[in-house]
Amino acid sequence: MVSVRYAAPFAMLLLSGCVMGPDHTPPLTALPAKFKEGGAKSDGDISTVQWWRAFHDAQLNKYVDQGIDQNLNVLQAMEKIEQSKASVITAGAGGLPSLTASASQTLSKTNGGYNSTAEASDSSGKLAVSWLLDLWGQYRRAKESATANLEAAYASADTARLTFISDLTTAYINARYYQQQIAIANEAIKSRKETLALTKLQLEAGAASRLDVVQSEGLVNSQIATLPSYEASFYSYAYQISYLLGLPASDLINELKKPEPQPVARGKVLSGIPADLIRNRPDIRQAERTLAAAVYSIGEAKAQLFPSLTLSGSIAPGYTHTSSSSGTANTWSFGPSLNLPIFDGGTLRANVKSAQSVAREDYLAWKQTVLNAVQEVESALAAYNRDARAVAANREYVKNYREALELSTASYKNGASSLLDVLDAQRNLTSAESSLAQSIQTMANDFVTLNVAMGGGYAFNGKVEDVQARLRPAEMPASLAKKP
Repeated sequence: MVSVRYAAPFAMLLLSGCVMGPDHTPPLTALPAKFKEGGAKSDGDISTVQWWRAFHDAQLNKYVDQGIDQNLNVLQAMEKIEQSKASVITAGAGGLPSLTASASQTLSKTNGGYNSTAEASDSSGKLAVSWLLDLWGQYRRAKESATANLEAAYASADTARLTFISDLTTAYINARYYQQQIAIANEAIKSRKETLALTKLQLEAGAASRLDVVQSEGLVNSQIATLPSYEASFYSYAYQISYLLGLPASDLINELKKPEPQPVARGKVLSGIPADLIRNRPDIRQAERTLAAAVYSIGEAKAQLFPSLTLSGSIAPGYTHTSSSSGTANTWSFGPSLNLPIFDGGTLRANVKSAQSVAREDYLAWKQTVLNAVQEVESALAAYNRDARAVAANREYVKNYREALELSTASYKNGASSLLDVLDAQRNLTSAESSLAQSIQTMANDFVTLNVAMGGGYAFNGKVEDVQARLRPAEMPASLAKKP
């Protein structure tokens, strides 16, 4: 009677067990209260903020909408999620009972001589059950680790989408920049050809020399020589856009060839506070979930230091029939088995130390990711806050040299100045226009860098898990297509 009274609680203790290893708690690191050149107020969750629409460029908006869920890197990240989901099931399955069934049928015939034969049949089946009691939480920790890795896979997919938006927008900005440089070069060629024609008239009138004509021709040809490199760069970025979107380059280039102004962001610039990055940056969330998975793996490794208990049993009914007799034979078995890790050469304890070291490494990687994110935002803010001044100065630069060219050209026509004054003014104007285009490009790219550094916009059309159903390309082989 006493043994029964104490056996029940002991059995419950065995079934409930305990969990080895530390529980994961969100890591902490010291952060400044605000960015040096930012505000002091949080911007909250900016994952749905479509910051690229600040450029007011309908074609760019169309490209982002078109490619966000069909980019190949994003699609590969989706498959990582599917693999991680399967890993969660696999990790937890070890702590659940397993049930297997088997059956066999054997027919035999024996020739005994003198036309006598003997026939026999033997049928058997087996139903086996096995359950490894998770006394120390090995499989619970394994499932927790796999679940954290699944959450890291979701964050990785968010990172892939943000990277796609960044790469696409940057490529579009650069394509428009080189398109503007081509336009500036063509306008300069036109202006210098007009000067060349004027110089030839001056030569015929005796007011210019052959040297003046040669200098004018040289300036025209030098400007023509700049076009191929600009055109090659434009095509390079156009091809990058087509790659990111998975579209034929020929159709896309014809679309991009239509003249459009360089993208310029208009509107309020978000900066938030450093603490926002912990929530908004998907790479930080991925690093934190990777750390969590490593922490849970410590408990999984520790649990293997202790004995394991497996309950197993089987039922095997059988039936035998011969020409002279028949009958049934049923067998069953049930019992526990204990596994004691007595001597393994230090392997299991080394596994624990390795798991602890991996967790410490992942913490340092998380901290590094956080500090790097803060540095990226600080640098992007410093750059973007000064870009407007450079653009404004270059606009005045262009205005000044455009006026200088008009004055020098009029003066040359009247014979009051030399051709060199006109040629210098043309060179200076072209240089000023090129500098203006470059400063606009820099400001646009710094705007992209700032918003990406803050972790904004990757979930503008829904969280990753909400769009998975749309992520199977039509051309995927039928053997690989996901079944509903």
